[in-house]
Amino acid sequence: MSHLNYNHLYYFWMVCKQGSVTKAADALFLTPQTVTGQIKALEDRMAGKLTKRNGRSVEPTELGQLVFKYADRMFGLSYEMLDIVNYSQHSNILFDVGVADALSKRLVSKILMTTVPSDNSIHLRCFESTHEMLLEQLSQHKLDMILSDCPVDSSQSPGLYSKKLGESSMSFFCSGNIDTINFPAMLEHRKLLIPGSRTAMGRKVLQWFDRQGIQPNILGEFDDVALMKAFARYHHDVIFLAPTLYMNEVGDDIPVQLIGHVEELKEEYYVIFAERMIQHPAVKNVCDADFNNLFR
Repeated sequence: MSHLNYNHLYYFWMVCKQGSVTKAADALFLTPQTVTGQIKALEDRMAGKLTKRNGRSVEPTELGQLVFKYADRMFGLSYEMLDIVNYSQHSNILFDVGVADALSKRLVSKILMTTVPSDNSIHLRCFESTHEMLLEQLSQHKLDMILSDCPVDSSQSPGLYSKKLGESSMSFFCSGNIDTINFPAMLEHRKLLIPGSRTAMGRKVLQWFDRQGIQPNILGEFDDVALMKAFARYHHDVIFLAPTLYMNEVGDDIPVQLIGHVEELKEEYYVIFAERMIQHPAVKNVCDADFNNLFR
């Protein structure tokens, strides 16, 4: 039996993971023509068709599903091996963490402190983006862990797991001094700053407005809560939405007035990681930590 070209197998695996030749080519820093040619060579080696078109996406054939199943185990083990070598052979563990830009940076920093061992033998690298982009990076093994405001759907992202770390109810604040009588109806008469509609909380608050029969007068939407609070500093008549537990922290930056508390709106914090990272000491520390006091 002739030797199998593992580069060809890897390119095929990436196409299946990405769902298209173009996305796989981008991830591999190759041209689509190169990837297509490499998969054709693998198909010649396997004496059968491995992929088929389904609309704009590419999916494996029956033979391709069999080959992908083994390739997924092979490359999953190879990444696991590299991780084990990384955190067992090096003095400083390299740990890449993705952070959803909607989350409080102060809370995130406190959670990340649990990843740092007592001797500080870690090299922590943090990246901010949307939940969807971070999941894509995690599935491509470019990140070791994600902190996000929503869990992962394991049926859509096999091999990825999430654990809820805590939650905080939400409140409306104002950097000025306004009359809070008739809350929440009074929100219609003030300019509002709210989380962006791309975020989990942004979608929740828009649904809450609908249930309350409120037509919000939105001045701005922000994926980054820190940017929203900074914007509120210079607009003293606007009302902004933030987790209730931020109250003292927001007050550190600007004097704020609590306008109203919304118990049914919850901001949730999740850690998301690949199966291969379960035994990584930093991931294990986060999963085992008790954050009840942090979110109280």
